[in-house]
Amino acid sequence: MTEKQRRERADFVLKTLNEKYPSAECALEYDGDAWRLLVMGRLSAQCTDKRVNIVCKDLFEKFPDVYSMAAAPVEEIEKVVYPCGVYRVKAQNIKDFSQIIIDNFGGEVPDNMDDLLTLPGVGRKIANLILGDVYHKPAVVTDTHCIRISNRLGLAQSKDPVKVEKALKNLIPDDEQSDFCHRLVWFGREVCDARSPKCSECPFEQLGCVK
Repeated sequence: MTEKQRRERADFVLKTLNEKYPSAECALEYDGDAWRLLVMGRLSAQCTDKRVNIVCKDLFEKFPDVYSMAAAPVEEIEKVVYPCGVYRVKAQNIKDFSQIIIDNFGGEVPDNMDDLLTLPGVGRKIANLILGDVYHKPAVVTDTHCIRISNRLGLAQSKDPVKVEKALKNLIPDDEQSDFCHRLVWFGREVCDARSPKCSECPFEQLGCVK
């Protein structure tokens, strides 16, 4: 596939997903607060967004902000986040990065990749989620849906998250990147399921997707 063909394909995918999912919302139900989305992003590793949404209702009632989380006994955090799996590591990360945000960033979640990556448990996927959703900067969140579907649609040719991120950044306009990734998540859940894709309902069937 030539670069021109890949760009034409990306334009078609982008337009189609925009029409299918005009409201591109993050599957994590947060209130616009960067710290809360950061916590939810960390808990979502190896856990469903649905479960994270449920757990965080209780978590944020007990520890509503960065200061209360930093001051909380880690054992108390563990009890709440237990259903999200890997709960000891996640609880410690959440407590630790809350304290770092207070100490190093004045209680505000950083708005750049380099600083975000200094936070325990925060990788490029979570950092891009914050940059795109909260700070409205160009950002590609390469979660499992994004990687799988981008490869199936021929927009990327790797399972490496960083390589997929780079490929999509080259194809998707800066102001569309964050919403595009959210739309891929919804499309992955409703149509392009990993185990049983509904190919007869797929608007991209003519593209000759790689199963």
